[in-house]
Amino acid sequence: MPKKLRSVVLIDDNETTIFLNNRLLTRLEVADNVLTFSRAEQAFDALWGTETAGAPAHGAPDLVFVDLKMPGMDGFEFLQRFNELPEPVRQQTVLTVLTTSMHAADTARVAQYPNIEYLSKPLTEEKMEKLLKKRF
Repeated sequence: MPKKLRSVVLIDDNETTIFLNNRLLTRLEVADNVLTFSRAEQAFDALWGTETAGAPAHGAPDLVFVDLKMPGMDGFEFLQRFNELPEPVRQQTVLTVLTTSMHAADTARVAQYPNIEYLSKPLTEEKMEKLLKKRF
């Protein structure tokens, strides 16, 4: 595995998915800190909300996994809001869509955003290793 990351964020409304992905990342010792959120809006506000003026209080996460299909703010809206952040802020974080959707319309929508990774669930050790080698 490449270098250990400082922090990874998991955003998914499915508690089982959060649990399994958190367990995988912990077992692989990928990051010093893994934060989990079940709501995208809560995650975005905690990471880059107005009270932080676009700069997270604890530093930007190295890696964020976000699901596309969620109640409230979905993954697409999260991508849009992330894309509106200043370029230096966006460059600190690798944003990765982690979803069951392999629908062509969804992949095409995600492809409109620069530097976004797209992985299909489930997250596996092999997918994690590939992502880390590619982006870190």
